[in-house]
Amino acid sequence: MVADVLDSLIVGGGPAGMTAAIYLARFRRRFELIDGGASRASWVPVSHNHAGFPDGINGNVLLERMAAQALRYGAAIRRGQVDAIAAAPDGGFTVTIGGVTRTTRTSLLATGVVDNEPDLPDLRNAVARGLIRYCPVCDGYEVIGRKVGVIGHGTSGLAEAIFVRTYSDDVTLLSVDASLTPTDETRRRAAEAGIGLIEAPIVAIAAEAEQTCAVTTQDGQLHRFDTVYSALGTRKRSSLARMIGATLTDEGAIVTSAHQQTSVKGLFAAGDVVRGLNQISVAMGEAAIAATAIHNTLRGMSVE
Repeated sequence: MVADVLDSLIVGGGPAGMTAAIYLARFRRRFELIDGGASRASWVPVSHNHAGFPDGINGNVLLERMAAQALRYGAAIRRGQVDAIAAAPDGGFTVTIGGVTRTTRTSLLATGVVDNEPDLPDLRNAVARGLIRYCPVCDGYEVIGRKVGVIGHGTSGLAEAIFVRTYSDDVTLLSVDASLTPTDETRRRAAEAGIGLIEAPIVAIAAEAEQTCAVTTQDGQLHRFDTVYSALGTRKRSSLARMIGATLTDEGAIVTSAHQQTSVKGLFAAGDVVRGLNQISVAMGEAAIAATAIHNTLRGMSVE
């Protein structure tokens, strides 16, 4: 194999990508990690459900620690954007990064997801202060007994509101789209679950000094919540997988084997771009599986 050919190239610098980098570096593999700098984990003010951090950990701090650990073992981490991936003539892949093409024997897509954010002013400030949240699985425990709003559409929004009822008796379903009026069935199910409904769409949201979210609706009413969850779903960053012909679900998730290999031989995927749970610990576990499978593939072992 030509000396300039990498053993592997990791696309994505979130928890999945960084975990894979730690493993591949310790496997003494020649690889690069390309980090676009847009990991969803960087938005996490404090994660309290990530094992090993009983006092919680900030998302950026966690990523920085993981990068430092990977670098300690010789990992090559580059900031950049992967524009294209294609099958190489002699096997493996050619990957174009900012106009420069690299050849690699294997590749791992850890590109994650993008939240469908409500188009509201002051959203970033509210997220940074932990008043707007995206993952009740991650931090629902922190809203026990609080007044919670859930921005969502139809059955998916209602399902998230019902989940949040595990933690609070005061949950209200909100909307940002006037065209999505709740159906009679939604109203019935919400009433049965003890969930309030505000049908007028949100037009503004502001973080107040007393650690509350002030939500203004189209009818001019002001509603205050201790926390607001956005349950508008996510979009998978799976364009590279689609480009090379890997199998995707209808929602755009990359389909993988038990060893995280996609339908394209030598191409692996891990993290939120694969699963719908969107958990740091799940992404890290899948990345450990994928990196080990990559190492074994390069050793000539079958991982099917």
